[in-house]
Amino acid sequence: MSPEPPVRSDGGAALELLVHGVGGATPQEMLADPYTVRITGDETAAIYRRPDDEEAESHPERYGNGPVPEAYCWSNLTSGNGTRVLWLLLLPFMVVNLAHWMRPATNGLARTQRLYGVLVRLLALTLTVLLTAGACEVALDLMAWQCAGSAHCVDDRAWLGFLSAERDGWWAQPGRRLALAALLPAALVGLLWYLSNRTWSAYEAQRPPTDATDATDAADAADTTDAHEDPTGDTAHRAPTIRPALARPGFWYGRRLVARLRAAHTAAGFLTVAGAITGATARHDRRASSGVHEAAGWLLQSTLVVGGLVVLWVVCSRGRSERRRDGTLDKALISQLPAVSLGLLALAVLYAGWSRPGWNSAGTLPGAVTFPVLVLAQGVLVVALAATALVLHRRARHARIVLHGLGGPAVAMLACALAGVMTGGVAQRVGDWLDGSGTPGMGEGSIVGPPVLLSWQAAVIPVLLVLLLIPVLLLAVRTGRTARRLAPVVEAEYGSPDQRVTPDSVRTRRIAGARARAELTDAAPWLVGLVSAATLVLGIGAVLGAWLSGDVPGRAAEGGPAPVASAADTAQALGSWLIGLGFILFVTWGRRAYRDPAARRTIGILWDVGTFWPRASHPFAPPCYAERAVPDLTWRMASWTARTGGRLVISGHSQGSVLAAAAVWQLREATRHRVALLTYGSPLERLYGRWFPAYFGAAPLSDLGREVHCWRNLWRATDPIGGPVRLGAEDGTPPVDHGPLKDPLAYGRTARHPLPEPILGHSSYQSDPDFAVQRAALLDRLPPALPGQRDGTATERRAQGSSGRSSA
Repeated sequence: MSPEPPVRSDGGAALELLVHGVGGATPQEMLADPYTVRITGDETAAIYRRPDDEEAESHPERYGNGPVPEAYCWSNLTSGNGTRVLWLLLLPFMVVNLAHWMRPATNGLARTQRLYGVLVRLLALTLTVLLTAGACEVALDLMAWQCAGSAHCVDDRAWLGFLSAERDGWWAQPGRRLALAALLPAALVGLLWYLSNRTWSAYEAQRPPTDATDATDAADAADTTDAHEDPTGDTAHRAPTIRPALARPGFWYGRRLVARLRAAHTAAGFLTVAGAITGATARHDRRASSGVHEAAGWLLQSTLVVGGLVVLWVVCSRGRSERRRDGTLDKALISQLPAVSLGLLALAVLYAGWSRPGWNSAGTLPGAVTFPVLVLAQGVLVVALAATALVLHRRARHARIVLHGLGGPAVAMLACALAGVMTGGVAQRVGDWLDGSGTPGMGEGSIVGPPVLLSWQAAVIPVLLVLLLIPVLLLAVRTGRTARRLAPVVEAEYGSPDQRVTPDSVRTRRIAGARARAELTDAAPWLVGLVSAATLVLGIGAVLGAWLSGDVPGRAAEGGPAPVASAADTAQALGSWLIGLGFILFVTWGRRAYRDPAARRTIGILWDVGTFWPRASHPFAPPCYAERAVPDLTWRMASWTARTGGRLVISGHSQGSVLAAAAVWQLREATRHRVALLTYGSPLERLYGRWFPAYFGAAPLSDLGREVHCWRNLWRATDPIGGPVRLGAEDGTPPVDHGPLKDPLAYGRTARHPLPEPILGHSSYQSDPDFAVQRAALLDRLPPALPGQRDGTATERRAQGSSGRSSA
C-alpha cells in the first residue's frame, strides 16, 4: 500500500503525470483505483484519471496535500494487438536499426559520422536481400528446381505433381516452374512493404508540437544536427553544440527517410527475386547458344544491375534530417522505384516462362551465389563499421561507453547472425522435409539440398554455443562470489548502532543474491562483444570451408582422421537441427503469445526496449512507438502548464523514464522551467547512456539536468535494469540521484512490517516511503503556479475527453 503523501506548502495547481515502464500497466494499476476515466487519447495510447479527479482543476482546494495524479498508458503501442507478435520475425531488422543509434559520441569528424550512418544502412539493405534470398532458396531452388525436377521427391508429394518434369505438362519446364514459384518471395516482399507503409502512416505521421521549441531552441537544434544526418547540409560554418540531439525539432519525425528507405528496400527485394530467376535462365540460354534468348537475358540482367545501382544510390545519398520537421516526401521516388522493380520482375517472369523444350533441372539452382556474396559483404561492412566507430570513439573517450565504442558494430554483427539463423533455419528445415530420411548435401536423398554455405554456417553453431558456455560459467561463479562478499554488507546495512539485527542466513543470501544478479547487467556488453567476435570469426571460417571444399562439412571431412570426420558429421547434424529449432522457437513463441495475453505482454517487453528508436536504417523494422508517445507527452505537458500555469511532475518508471526525458527535451524553455522530472528504476545511464552515448551519454544527461527545473532519480541495488544517472550537484542544488533505496524495506519481522517484506527489484517503487517525500520536495522546488487561463465549463472538458482529443 502506498503511503500518504506528506503535507506540503500550497503552491497552487499541481499535476503528476505517470508514465509506466516495460511490459505495460493498466490505468487502474497506475492510479490504484478500480475505476478510471479517459481524459484524452484513443485505444492505442491515452491519459487517464480517477473519476473524482476528472474536474480537479476546478477544485484546487481539494489537493493541498499532493498533486493530481494522471496516467499515460502507451503499452498498446507495442504489445496490445495479438498480431503484433509477428514482429518477432522482423527481429534482425530491429537489431540492425539499433546499431545506427549506438554511434559513439564525438566532436567534429562530420564525414566519419556520415560514413557510419551509410555503413549501417548498407548492412540493413543486405538483411533485406538475405531474407528475400532465403525465400527464393526455399521456393525456387528447393521446391521448384530440385524437388519438382526429381521424380522420387514428387511421388511423395502429390501437391507438387503438376510441376513434375516427368509428367511433361505445361509447367514441367524449369523456367515456368521458377516463374510460378517466384510468387512466394514476391508476396513476402509485398507484405513487408504493406506492413511498413501501414505503420509509417500511423507512427511517423505524428507531428511534434509546433511550439515545443522556441525560435532560439530551433536555431540551436539546427546547429547541433550531425553532419551525417543530412549530407546536403553545410557544416562548415555551424555554431558549437548547444542543445542535445533529442531536443532537435525533427528528431521524432522521420517520415521522409522511412519512405525513401521503404521504396529502396522494396525495390531491392523485387530485384533479388528477378535476379534469381534471370540468372538461372540466362545461364541456360548461353549454354544453348540461343541468339534471341541470350540477347534478352543479357539485356534483362544489365537492367537489373542498373536497378541495383539506383537502389544503392537511394540508400547512401540521404540520412536523417533532424534540424527541422521535414514533411517533404519524394513522391516520384517512393512510387516509381518499387513499381519499376516490380515491372522488371514481371519481365523476368515472362522471360523465364518462354518455352525451352530441352531444358532440364539438375543439382542446385544455377547461378546461386547470393549467399556467399552476402556473407562476405556483411563481414566487410561490419569490419569497416568497427574501424569507423574506433575513429569516432578516440576523439571523445569515456570510460562508461560499452566495448570502447564498438557496441554498434557488435550489435550489427548479431543482426547478421540472427538473419542467417532465420533464413538458414527455414532452408534447412524445408530441405530436411523434402529429402525424407536423407541428410541434405550428403547425397542420400532425392534432392541435393540447400547451398553448401548454409550447411557450414549451421555446423559452426555448436562451436559457438560451446564458446558461449565458458563466459556464462565464469559469470555464474563471479555472481556467487559477489553474493558471498555482499552478505556481511547486507547485515550491516539493516542494523543500527542501538539495534542489532538477528542474522538470518537464508534471508541474507536472498538479498545478497538479488544484488549480485542485478550486477550482471553491467557484464552484458562484454558477453555481447565476445559472441559478436566469435560469430565473425566462425562466419569467415564457414565461407572459407565452403569455398575451398565445395562440399558440406560431413563430406569434406571424409578420408581424414576419424575424430575430425566424426566431429564434422556431428557438428553438421547438430547444427542443422539447432538452426531449424531456432526458427521454430520464433514461430511457436509468437503463436503462444497470440493466444496467451500474459505471454504477449512478456514478448512486448522486447519491443519496448528495441523499438524506442526511429527507423533510421531499416524501414521494415517494427515501428518506433516513441514517435507517437513523445509527442503525446510533450503536447500534454505544454498544454496543461499553458492552461493552468501550474506545476507539473512527470514521473517515469523504467522505460517510461526514457520517454519522460525525451519529452522534456522537446519542451520549449519556458515550459521546462515549470516541469520537474522524477525517474525511478531508470535505465537512462546504465543502459541508454552506455549503449547510446551520442544521445544519452554523460554530456546529454548533464544538459538535461541543467535544462529541467529539478530532477530526482531513485534506484535500488537489487534492480537489474535501473541505476543512478551519475550527475553531481551543481550550484548548491541537491544531487539528482537518491539511493540506493532499501530493498526489502525490512530485514525481518518488525512492528511496522509484521510479515516478511518482498525483494522488489525493478518494481513497486511507489510503495517506498521515499517516493512521496522526493515527489513533494520536487513540487516545492518548482515556482508557484501562475495565473492562467482556465478551461471553460466542465461539460466542455468532458466532451474533449470523450472525443479522445487533446485537452489543448
